Amino acid sequence: MTADVWLPIPPDEIEGLPESLNYLFWDGGEDFPADPARCVYYVVPYMKPVEVCLRPLPHLSSVEVVQTLSAGVDNVMPGLGLLRPGVRLCNARGVHEASTAELTLTLVLASLRGVPDFVRAQDRGEWLGGFRPALADKNVLIVGYGAIGSAIEDRLVPFEVARVARVARSQRTTARGPVHPFTELPSLLPEADVVILSTPLTESTRHLANADFLARMKDGALLVNVARGPVVDTKALLAELESGRLTAALDVTDPEPLPPGHPLWQAPGVLISPHVGGPTSAFLPRAERLLTDQLNRFVNRQPLRNVILTTGATDKA
Repeated sequence: MTADVWLPIPPDEIEGLPESLNYLFWDGGEDFPADPARCVYYVVPYMKPVEVCLRPLPHLSSVEVVQTLSAGVDNVMPGLGLLRPGVRLCNARGVHEASTAELTLTLVLASLRGVPDFVRAQDRGEWLGGFRPALADKNVLIVGYGAIGSAIEDRLVPFEVARVARVARSQRTTARGPVHPFTELPSLLPEADVVILSTPLTESTRHLANADFLARMKDGALLVNVARGPVVDTKALLAELESGRLTAALDVTDPEPLPPGHPLWQAPGVLISPHVGGPTSAFLPRAERLLTDQLNRFVNRQPLRNVILTTGATDKA
């Protein structure tokens, strides 16, 4: 019996899939496309609620790989205990770097140069001049220096920033300079004019940007969150925004979606985009290339890319 692969992209739209598997389309609909027990490779629906992504997991008794189409895997982590040992969890490294880095620079530039104010003034028919901060000569701190953080720095370089400091879980050296450990954040935050959050959401990064973190940022600094909403303590951020000491640009929020009437909508100095870092025209071709490569590797029993962990293993893969 041919093993099933569940895809959130219609399989006839993906070129180069190996012929030895049976491909079924499921993008989070109410009905499963077939018996989940026959699925060996589950590709998680993209940009769907956590409860939708997790719904098949208790029934995937034969699954060998769970593949996300997001850079983060927090949408499936709560259900991994439902899977048998030995299941590999893979993320979509290589799919979202360009789009997320583009949006990051958009948020930084729009916030610094006052684009939201210009749009509102245009609606009023008002010519709103004046001086605004430039990105040039600013110190930028990237918190979470993986593939997306590196792509953000690639796009910062032409803007003549004064300095880019990098922070990640592990200290290391790159061609562009040192990557500092999280333990050095207290000394780096006061120097940064722009702080960009691009770290995965884990228990250690939940509310990383808490009241103490924000208090260490310099007066007038800009906080940009393209990671996950809960990386920031919303209550603590609101206090800083309402005081006028900090500004923020948020592609993700906590809660999300941000409900009508939430105080973040009206907080001074905040620009909010509705979690659009990944879903652009660049997504689909990169996602299809990733799936084709991964499934050919899977069929040929070659090492998979982007393995985050294996269920039942004591160490990360």
